Amino acid sequence: MKLFTCQHCGQLLYFENTSCERCGRVLGFLPEYMNLSAMEADGVLWRALAAPDRRYRACANAAYDACNWQVEADATSIYCISCRHNRMVPDLSVPDNVAKWRKLEFAKNRLIYTILKLGLEHPTKAEDEGRGLAFDFLADPPTPTGDAPRVMTGHDNGLITIALAEADDAERERRRTSMGEPYRTLQGHLRHEVGHYYWDRLVADRGAFDEFRAMFGDERQDYGEALKVHYARNLADRWEDSYVSAYARAHPWEDFAETWAHYLHIVDTLETAAAFRIRVDPHAARAGDLSAEVDFDVYTVPGIEPIIEAWLPLAFAVNSLNRSMGHPDLYPFVLSAPVIEKLGYIHRLVRQGRTS
Repeated sequence: MKLFTCQHCGQLLYFENTSCERCGRVLGFLPEYMNLSAMEADGVLWRALAAPDRRYRACANAAYDACNWQVEADATSIYCISCRHNRMVPDLSVPDNVAKWRKLEFAKNRLIYTILKLGLEHPTKAEDEGRGLAFDFLADPPTPTGDAPRVMTGHDNGLITIALAEADDAERERRRTSMGEPYRTLQGHLRHEVGHYYWDRLVADRGAFDEFRAMFGDERQDYGEALKVHYARNLADRWEDSYVSAYARAHPWEDFAETWAHYLHIVDTLETAAAFRIRVDPHAARAGDLSAEVDFDVYTVPGIEPIIEAWLPLAFAVNSLNRSMGHPDLYPFVLSAPVIEKLGYIHRLVRQGRTS
């Protein structure tokens, strides 16, 4: 994520901010400029200080404080280009649903930001039913006995379903612990599931199976049986030598989606580090070079090597900072040589798939 500042007063801003805490200006994200802008009222519209010749309307989901993206004044949709991907949202007459849905929307907007930065296609289902991307954010159905089927997070032909329960921090932590996962976040879910979507677009649609299978294995193996084998395994079995996570070994599709998610974790975090000009340079390093400076554009660099060379020292540094605060590692994963090779494959695939 890049660094944003208020064009009116220079205050540093978070991507999700809806108003500047210093000058009080309303803020809106302009996706065509990839910038968070201070806004000025112009009749029933808004004028953006970052693009003074353009006029905008707030996304309709701003009414729920769930989106700060702007819609061009002459657009036919009341939703921004991120929220146009929503197919279903929970019942917003339930206050608790709104609070949880808002978290999902913030995470989804970060995902769409990264997709835009990567220059990848992202048609909506309204634009292309067969190849479009859509989201269902669903609450579990209320029942007196509590035995109704729970909403399952997953992907099916471009439709990503996220269970609203995942936005409950306590419930998500319970699931993380029960499933033996070192890491479980809303951002991680979205990045993983959209990996399945881009497998369809960048591998299957192009018939590019040979290189994929050489890297991840044969996806034609029975998916259901592969999951049964995975969940019957001892969770303590070693997976770090070849996979980025334990779940990645379940099936080649899951290996791809997990690797894709980690690629997005890494490039987004490195962009943030670059925006803050963070430099890692421990003079007393004894186990190899731990210095790094993110002085390149992670979204356009030709190869994976600079990304990994910057990421490993940065991950070590932020994990150390987290431990100093008594928290678990921010990035509790080991990138083995086979995993780095898979990340390099994802990086090449993304570069080949750029449309802008």
